[in-house]
Amino acid sequence: MHTIENTSQNRTLLLIGLIIAMFFSALDGTIVGTAMPKIVGDLGGLSMMTWLTTAYLLTSTTVVPIAGKLADLLGRRVVYVTGLIIFMGASALCGIADTMTELIIYRGLQGIGGGVMMPMAMIVIGDLFTGKERAKFQGVFGGIYGLASVIGPQIGGWIVDTWNWKWVFYINLPVGIIATIFIALGLRGKRQTGPINFDLLGMFTMIVGVVSLLLALSLGGKDYAWDSWQIIGMFLLAIVALISFVIIETKAKEPILPMYLFKNKTFTLLNLIGFFMAIGMFGAITFVPFFMQGIVGVSATESGTIMTPMMIAMIITSVIGGQLVYKVGIKPQIITGMLIMGGGFFLLTTMDIDTGKLAATSYMAIIGIGMGLVMPILTLALQESFSKEELGIVTSSSQFFRSIGGTFGITILGAVMNSKSGTLLTDKLVPFLNTLPAEAGAMTDKFKDMIATNPEGLFQMLFNPDTLKQLPKTFVDGMIPILKTALMDSLHSVFFVGLIFIIIGAVFTVFLHQIKLANKKEEQPSEDNVVSPS
Repeated sequence: MHTIENTSQNRTLLLIGLIIAMFFSALDGTIVGTAMPKIVGDLGGLSMMTWLTTAYLLTSTTVVPIAGKLADLLGRRVVYVTGLIIFMGASALCGIADTMTELIIYRGLQGIGGGVMMPMAMIVIGDLFTGKERAKFQGVFGGIYGLASVIGPQIGGWIVDTWNWKWVFYINLPVGIIATIFIALGLRGKRQTGPINFDLLGMFTMIVGVVSLLLALSLGGKDYAWDSWQIIGMFLLAIVALISFVIIETKAKEPILPMYLFKNKTFTLLNLIGFFMAIGMFGAITFVPFFMQGIVGVSATESGTIMTPMMIAMIITSVIGGQLVYKVGIKPQIITGMLIMGGGFFLLTTMDIDTGKLAATSYMAIIGIGMGLVMPILTLALQESFSKEELGIVTSSSQFFRSIGGTFGITILGAVMNSKSGTLLTDKLVPFLNTLPAEAGAMTDKFKDMIATNPEGLFQMLFNPDTLKQLPKTFVDGMIPILKTALMDSLHSVFFVGLIFIIIGAVFTVFLHQIKLANKKEEQPSEDNVVSPS
């Protein structure tokens, strides 16, 4: 049995450490995006650029459930501090990388640390508080995460302009050291006694299964055709590994993801809701800037400003939602939040070339309100439904399914955009290209090839005025309206599919049982009855 020394001093140190750690790990996700152009300019490797994000996503998503289980087995402190140290060490390596390949490898290592840190804050909050206090602090932490997402691009831009892109990674070191000291001092307690059984086979099969699946989804339709042997092989490997994982987990002494949890209707439904909500959330964050920059014609900075109200709305409603849930209940609040998100997505499908920044900003704020009502409550509902002994694995599972949902969302919605835009460009752009004079044959053939293999490359011209200046005026005048219309129709399809996923999540909410929340904190934890984050 784990224990925690619950002094007010420890708790204050711990909360400060948690806030700092969550803030800088969330910041890292948005700060790096701003630095990407400079990184590519310095190291080269434009074709590999997306792997800076994919490598981090692969490792962090895979590690989340393992970290939750290890936190239950080894104690919170050793797992959390280890994750922070791995994250800081990998950040330092990222800063000294000389090639894009090195940087991608180090980002993968950084993802391991990030995957440990992601669920740990919510797990520790679950240890320290129950009932109303837990809801309040998870709302606050959701708000901190949102705040980091809002100011990340601005901080990243300032760091890159003032120093260079390496400091985007180096900045993690001093902040991380402070967070580690506070967390190490605040998380005091005794280790678990007795034998500890590591589910090594479970870890291996889960890593192989999840990584194969994410790689297939990331590479399919872009680097390899969906029906190529590489993609089919990865899907088959994922299926075999994940089936093996399920079989192993039913027999393991200390499973990473106990299969009996899925017999609990609340566990399964809450994670499905989180999965579909994440698809919608990442769909909005990823594709709305495309619309605003490529069709409406705003600058990158202005499109970032349009995203800001979504995050601010999410921060405010995360905090309010943590209090409101005691008046309206978990089930009504989640349904309300999902329907509000759905309403925001429906409004996105109505945007056109004349949509103003104010209208787009309003639509994003509506989505943010819905997200803020749902996100912290999903974790709270799970923690209220299980014992403290299961709190680590239950909390990390929530993070895991949301991460997987986000990855699926970007991939599936990206595939929708590619498929739709390829069809539209074939129908509308090819006839225009066929009207061009014979001397433009080489350029015409190049564009026709891009329509078939890389429609995004054509749309890229809408975001890069320098490219357009290099083309004959006849090309530009004829192509730009066609490209804008095709991109707009493609993104309407993306937003509509995102809306469908949100509705599916809302439907699952209907089947939730009413979850009772403790109205006040349980009795003061003692060394005999509390799971320790040691």
